[in-house]
Amino acid sequence: MNAEDLKREIVKLKEEKNAVILGHYYQRDEIQELSDYIGDSLALAQEAQKCDKDIIVFCGVHFMAETAKILNPDRKVLLPDISASCSLAESCPATDFRKFKEEHPDHLVISYINCTAEIKALSDIICTSGNAEKIVRSLPENQKIIFAPDKNLGGYINSVTGRNMLLWNGVCMVHDAMEAESVLQLKIQYPDAKVIAHPECNAALLQVADFIGSTKAMLNYIERSGEHRFIVATEGGILYEMRKSFPDKEFITITSEQSCSCSDCSFMKMNTLEKLYLCLRDERPEIVMDAALMDAARKPIVRMLDISKQLGIIK
Repeated sequence: MNAEDLKREIVKLKEEKNAVILGHYYQRDEIQELSDYIGDSLALAQEAQKCDKDIIVFCGVHFMAETAKILNPDRKVLLPDISASCSLAESCPATDFRKFKEEHPDHLVISYINCTAEIKALSDIICTSGNAEKIVRSLPENQKIIFAPDKNLGGYINSVTGRNMLLWNGVCMVHDAMEAESVLQLKIQYPDAKVIAHPECNAALLQVADFIGSTKAMLNYIERSGEHRFIVATEGGILYEMRKSFPDKEFITITSEQSCSCSDCSFMKMNTLEKLYLCLRDERPEIVMDAALMDAARKPIVRMLDISKQLGIIK
């Protein structure tokens, strides 16, 4: 089947099977086009929590589909490509982290949602890039905190809150590889451009950014800004939503020509139209998890969602 035939069949199967497609901003353009809900990790976790469909098809990476399953243990959750992993999640093995946690028994554990279910189960609160700062600020200043697994996000939160959280040494390979030098070269070429960066980027790059925030926060910043041109330091999939929402503005990404790494996450791009079609048709690959693990991992996720509601981050 060609692309248009695949799209028609996907829509048809989705209706027949009472399914919902949740898509992350970093997915391929054609996947975002077919998704019922597009968002960052916080928005998608919220959508998963209130889902009333029989089947959830999560177009993202494995830890995101796990989160949807944890919040919907009695629903069928599918991931078009079961091998779509995450370099950040992989940087924090549960056995090593458990030992690290045991070495600091007086520390509360806040884990970024970009982690495995096993790490979530070892955590007290989950956070996203969209709510991490406010969650940390909501805790007593004398509360000792372990922040995992992203040292870049944790370091950024430390810098803006004045905290001294203990950081696990993990990174997103895509964001961490983006270089401040590459951004400065682009600034020479486009001196009027505003630099917007995701807090998963390294500290040197964040220092040259005009705005730092989650993917959703970036979109909000662009909407408020009177500027026309933006240098975007995050995964390239966000350009689909940016160009769709702001067709009169220009967006420049750090590509392989300026950096040692392309701005695309290979894991995020593993889901394709063909895989999405087969996933809906055959109702697999399915996320299957141990009930006890889901129960343990659900508590810090629900705590995050509850705190976010209390702080007015989500409704």
